[in-house]
Amino acid sequence: MKKPTPKKNVRKPIKAKVKKKAPLLIAWRYNLVLGFVVLALLTLIGRTAYIQVIEPDQLIEQANMRSVRVKAIPTARGIISDRNGEQLAVSVPVQAVWADPYTIFKENGLDEIQRWYALANVLGLDQKGLVRKIEKNKNKRFIYLQRQVNPAMSKYVRELKLPGIGLKDESRRFYPSGEVSAHVIGVTGIDGHGLEGLESSYEDWLTGEAGKRTIRKDRFGRVVENISLKTQRPGKPLQLTIDQRLQAIAYRAIKQAVADFRATSGSAVLIDVKSGDILAMVNAPSYNPNNRDQLQSFRMRNRAITDSIEPGSTMKPFVMLAGLDKGIINPNTIIDTGNGIMRVGGSRVRDSEKAGKASLTTILKKSSNVGIATIALRMDVRDVLAMYGSVGFGNVSGVQLPGEVTGIFPDRRRWSPFEEATLAFGYGISVTPLQLAHAYATLGNMGVNMPLHLLKSNHTGKSFRAADADAARRVVNMLEQVTHKGGTAVEARVPGYRVGAKTGTSRKAKAGGYSDQYVSLTAGIAPISNPRLALVVVINEPQGDQFYGGTVAGPVFSEVMKGALQILNVAPDATPESEKGE
Repeated sequence: MKKPTPKKNVRKPIKAKVKKKAPLLIAWRYNLVLGFVVLALLTLIGRTAYIQVIEPDQLIEQANMRSVRVKAIPTARGIISDRNGEQLAVSVPVQAVWADPYTIFKENGLDEIQRWYALANVLGLDQKGLVRKIEKNKNKRFIYLQRQVNPAMSKYVRELKLPGIGLKDESRRFYPSGEVSAHVIGVTGIDGHGLEGLESSYEDWLTGEAGKRTIRKDRFGRVVENISLKTQRPGKPLQLTIDQRLQAIAYRAIKQAVADFRATSGSAVLIDVKSGDILAMVNAPSYNPNNRDQLQSFRMRNRAITDSIEPGSTMKPFVMLAGLDKGIINPNTIIDTGNGIMRVGGSRVRDSEKAGKASLTTILKKSSNVGIATIALRMDVRDVLAMYGSVGFGNVSGVQLPGEVTGIFPDRRRWSPFEEATLAFGYGISVTPLQLAHAYATLGNMGVNMPLHLLKSNHTGKSFRAADADAARRVVNMLEQVTHKGGTAVEARVPGYRVGAKTGTSRKAKAGGYSDQYVSLTAGIAPISNPRLALVVVINEPQGDQFYGGTVAGPVFSEVMKGALQILNVAPDATPESEKGE
């Protein structure tokens, strides 16, 4: 019997427990992420729709800021010419030199320093100062180096071919008449805007409207789209009543008189009696508007309208006119001036020359203060002031020049007799040379006040009768005698013509009274037979022994009036008897 084989201890294989792997996609996480993605997508779509459809303006604005450029197309300023078409102000094409410092440094443009020094030399700039200016503004894209350079300079700058240097079209105002008409025409600034005179008053009329070209550029500066084009509207021209020939004659005479008498200043105004046209208006000192170094306030002031003066005896004809107009006096009136001294209140009125028992003509001829004061005191002071106002005193002229003043026109409730007396011979009132010329033009027009004009095509305003025609004719005839032998205005005569004039010499007011400085005046009309021109000459503060209006301003009056009558072809009206002045 076999022995049973013992059983081997056989180890049963143990089945390993395999863990189940977690699923790669967890449903709730997936859904959460997907939800966020969808939400973000919807948000982006909504934002895109909002920007593109509902409110696209901001995005368009940002794009335009980066690509759209507007280039101004400059327009020419209107031409100013005199009554005969002679040009007094024109615009000429020039260019401005500008720099782009950012580009200059980006391209190492300053390495060739000698070329930059050459640029500085042609522009009249300091060499090192130019380099410092560019270095100081290295992050800027535009700075001016020089404005209004001429074509020859522009050509030289272009040929230098410096990186970051460009040229920009401009226009520059040129004044062919220079200092002769500077106070009337005025001047423009570096940017072409009027600063003084008619250039300032008629800025909108002369400027016109610049054109605009709107374009789109790419990142390289190339034009990729022409968006719009607005054509420029050129400035409109101005034609003046000024006659440049007469202007030149008047300026030369005034400038010479100011130099001869070492005066502070001088002015002259010439008016066409029939139309009210201002034919000449000059001042000395003057300035050349083409030279900016002369743009100083004391030179640029148009003293004919900005400076008011006490007119002195040049006011006497208007007191005489008021007396005749109101019937207070008549052509046969005789005034006893006594010994040339009249006590008025606690003061005295004096004559420089005794006139005795004087006719109205003699009172004007001898310029009797006592005689004219006697006439004024017979009238109501309001009648005198009304006549002053009617002929143009106390009012602006309406010529629209900047800086015009009205002067001092007294308006009091009470007047002392002495104040009424001095008002008659030009004290206590101040007027401008233009106002005084307007008054004499009204007298020469037989009492009809014509509005003053400086523009040939713009005759606005209405004329009116300021005084009786017969009274005005009588005063005009009296003024002729003032230029004859024994009168104060002998040196104002013009050979071949009958001239009427009145001189004035007034002391300049100062704080507390009057100074030792004088203003010399001569005002008048010509020819007497048919008055055509009215002229006023003022010489301010002449030095030396000569300061009377007849000796200082009289010869200037004669010279200007003679030239004007001849140039305008006014027929002579003097007879041999009137030439003698008997």
